[in-house]
Amino acid sequence: MALFRSLGDTTRLAILQRLTCGEARVTDLVATLGLAQSTISAHLSCLRGCGLVDSRAAGRASFYHLARPELIDLLNSAEQLLATTGEVTALSPNYGISASPGEDTPWAARRDAG
Repeated sequence: MALFRSLGDTTRLAILQRLTCGEARVTDLVATLGLAQSTISAHLSCLRGCGLVDSRAAGRASFYHLARPELIDLLNSAEQLLATTGEVTALSPNYGISASPGEDTPWAARRDAG
């Protein structure tokens, strides 16, 4: 249950979306999402607790990445299901990514590029 609760927050979804592009530091996520460092860190802690995100240390920095690449397929499937039911989905108003029915989802682009 915690897995799906963690996916129910637009900020956490935006973090996952960014991490589909590759590793990121907290400062990178702050710059991308325009949110406070403490907010990003709290959401990363939740995502780590659910096993969706992991990190590696490099000097004083931590680089976060998706712990499970299968997550991209799960999120893509959810976006497609919502699109087929006529739902318009918005990943995050801060991140500015949305998918309308019939559009490719942002998750599909990341999966197809990798």
